[in-house]
Amino acid sequence: MSDLADLDKRLLQLLAKNSRTSVSELAKQLGVSRLTVQSHMDTLERRHVIQGYTIRWHQDYLENQIEAHILIATDQKKLGSIVSALKAFPIIRSLSSISGEFDLVAQLLAGSTQELDSTMDQMSLIDGVQRTQTSVLLSKKFER
Repeated sequence: MSDLADLDKRLLQLLAKNSRTSVSELAKQLGVSRLTVQSHMDTLERRHVIQGYTIRWHQDYLENQIEAHILIATDQKKLGSIVSALKAFPIIRSLSSISGEFDLVAQLLAGSTQELDSTMDQMSLIDGVQRTQTSVLLSKKFER
């Protein structure tokens, strides 16, 4: 982010707090015109700094969900097919490659312990998945 202009950095900070903030409100908070804000947003999208606008789950909603991270050790030769298979699981919110003993970490949001357990069972059956380790998130201390 070091190659971004100060206005772009401030704009990104505001959007990170609330991506639904209107262009007019962003312009007011930044002290520039609506056209300037829209132009900078368009540029940030073209430069692949902004990929999309999304929601952040409210804590009240998350309290009724099971959030977990599953570490996955794989046969490296089958990594591509494993990633493709994991894309089919709708409760997997993100999948990242990691260094260390495990190769991947999946972030899940399940509606119940049964849904989480079933998903874990299905994941272990994927050809090339050697072992998994699951951690259920108990509470979120803060999020940026």
